[in-house]
Amino acid sequence: MLEVRGLTKSYGEVKVLDGIDFAIEPGQVVAVIGPSGGGKSTFLRCLNLLETPTTGSVTFDGEDLTGRGVDLDRLRSRMGMVFQHFNLFPNMTVLRNVVLPQMNVLKRSKEEAEAKARALLERVGMLERAGAYPNRLSGGQKQRVAIVRAAAMDPKLMLFDEPTSALDPEVVQDVLDIMSELAKDGMTMLVVTHEMGFARKVADRVVFVDGGKIAADLPPSEFFSAGNANPRAQAFLEKVL
Repeated sequence: MLEVRGLTKSYGEVKVLDGIDFAIEPGQVVAVIGPSGGGKSTFLRCLNLLETPTTGSVTFDGEDLTGRGVDLDRLRSRMGMVFQHFNLFPNMTVLRNVVLPQMNVLKRSKEEAEAKARALLERVGMLERAGAYPNRLSGGQKQRVAIVRAAAMDPKLMLFDEPTSALDPEVVQDVLDIMSELAKDGMTMLVVTHEMGFARKVADRVVFVDGGKIAADLPPSEFFSAGNANPRAQAFLEKVL
């Protein structure tokens, strides 16, 4: 579904990504972990061109996204993204936040978009807050709405950029449970996360990014085993587990 070849990203003299090769198949859940500053979020943002790669190619669903004339609106309607800090529209209700992108990008009718939104909000326990504005929601509630807004677009791939890092510890598991349900439904997901339990239990693969490179790409059972042969990954795990 997604293939990355020779991806680099530099800011002036600083090379944040250094020749990344990566692919994900339909239905896979890939957890991207690693130390802060290693390039994880930049990698994710290059996939939907929120950051423009310096060199390399990104092919999504058979289309070269780094080629000329790419329709970014169409791209982003097929590749949903959930951010660390929610990015909800503050002047719109929960329901409107979920309905408007469907109408603007997918050209759904208001009735169809609202039906989709209400069904998803009910699934995550947020339907009763459909008329509320974001400033009346907790962090966990905002993130649930953000996930619903992305899922309502029926994306082929969902990108999550540290979706629980800004949340209070007691609500982290609620958001992870919703993400786990999406995974069970067969959603293809690429998740930058510090939640090792999620990476171990839900992911099909764990990708360890360090120094702008993919240092390991393994099934969780191998990555988290005592026999992991990557010394940098072992040192990282000793600090976070």
